[in-house]
Amino acid sequence: MKNNETKHETEYIKEYQELGFTDNFRIADGKLISGETGTSYQETELKIMGENRFEGISNPSDLSILYAIEAKDGTKGTLVTAYGPDADVSEYEFLKKVPEAKADERVDEPMQ
Repeated sequence: MKNNETKHETEYIKEYQELGFTDNFRIADGKLISGETGTSYQETELKIMGENRFEGISNPSDLSILYAIEAKDGTKGTLVTAYGPDADVSEYEFLKKVPEAKADERVDEPMQ
């Protein structure tokens, strides 16, 4: 995961969308939820395909991570979460159980 100081997360979201990561995910009740279909996923049904870490432009303590995630059913999307002092512990606990893609499967490397 690379710390991105020059590009804003919306630029990366657009790049991920061009790669087919078009859904907007959220975490609720211990599951990842599709913003498009409402389908819920357990950690074992997912793979983290890319991660990008950001510091706020106007406030360096405004920290976030953008995840590119693929579900076993082929659904691809992004999720933005806070990290650092503003992080949601339940989101962190969920995401640390989601396996990461192997290096040759990852989609974040060209963007860095």
